[in-house]
Amino acid sequence: MKNALCRAALVLLCLAGSIPAMAQFNWKKAVSGVAKAAKAVTLTDEQMAEYVKEYIDWMDAHNPVCADDDPYAVRLNRLTEGLTDADGIPLNFKVYYVTDVNAFACADGSVRVFSSLMDIMTDEELLGVIGHEVGHVAHRDSKKGFRTALLTSALKDGIASQGGKASALTDSQLGELSEALVNARYSQKQERDADDYGYEFLKKAGKNPWAMALVFQRLKELQGGQQGSKLNQLFSTHPDLDARIERMSERATEEGIEKPANERAVDASSAE
Repeated sequence: MKNALCRAALVLLCLAGSIPAMAQFNWKKAVSGVAKAAKAVTLTDEQMAEYVKEYIDWMDAHNPVCADDDPYAVRLNRLTEGLTDADGIPLNFKVYYVTDVNAFACADGSVRVFSSLMDIMTDEELLGVIGHEVGHVAHRDSKKGFRTALLTSALKDGIASQGGKASALTDSQLGELSEALVNARYSQKQERDADDYGYEFLKKAGKNPWAMALVFQRLKELQGGQQGSKLNQLFSTHPDLDARIERMSERATEEGIEKPANERAVDASSAE
């Protein structure tokens, strides 16, 4: 606990160094924030699981989720058939009927794909998105990212755990947590490892791993436009797209895997 408190204090000291000289820094409030942040740092896996469940339940409640018989959901369920777990973490999939072009995966294996993303991507490209996101789940990057985002929110609003049970988050905290997760970035190694995992994950499930190269090619095509800037939230810019396309393409070619036609349907949201 003492070490955690020191780490949290160091974070605050670093933040304080960026404050303008004329600003009045409230040290009493800062010390209180350190104590609360320290509790967030020492969250147990069980408490983390509570927070992840609370977050994904909140997201599902605050976004229109497509019903099972909706064409978007039917299409996603068809694509993800056989994708049951990531390194022992059970997966579950849902579609949000929203205008944002995005997708995300939580540490508990919850994968959420946005309908507007499905509108502009083929089946193979969507599988590439899913494979990559699941790679972050399998390598626990999503869990680490969630913990970091939670700690950031703790420093701002005082997330704490009491009596062995994680304290409930307010709507405001959940909103800030969501924003922090959207803006989170993975390291170059994490991105590369997620690509590799996604490739093997799809191949083992009987899907065509060319999907990994195809989604990066699609993202490159969309770069520069409004959709492209939003899609960049899905993947870090490092390593660059050309390198990722080349690496995944060479791997599939060397393994003698036939490249799919990847034809773009007129109505990309249809189930067939």
